[in-house]
Amino acid sequence: MTRGDTGKSVIKPESKAQLDQMAQLLQSDGSLKVHIVGHTDNQGALDANLALSKARAQTVVDALATTYKVDPKRLSAAGVASYAPLGNNATDAGRARNRRVEMVLQ
Repeated sequence: MTRGDTGKSVIKPESKAQLDQMAQLLQSDGSLKVHIVGHTDNQGALDANLALSKARAQTVVDALATTYKVDPKRLSAAGVASYAPLGNNATDAGRARNRRVEMVLQ
């Protein structure tokens, strides 16, 4: 993601490969249930970032359910805002690393 991605909850074309991998794993094992967890950088208010991170996760859940036909009962969306950063929020590159969605086994 780029600096301009702050505040957005859309799936970027370059993220398709990762989404394909998520779907392939879920399609290969029908018993898997996962949390899709959205993250943000630390820019903006915490309440807004919690809502944004949940929206990012829900966007991925919706894509997995509609495009890839994964049973939505196997998916849950959660947002954790900036509570689990991967990068340094003091830099553009660090903030970009923090704006992400991850799949976690339930």
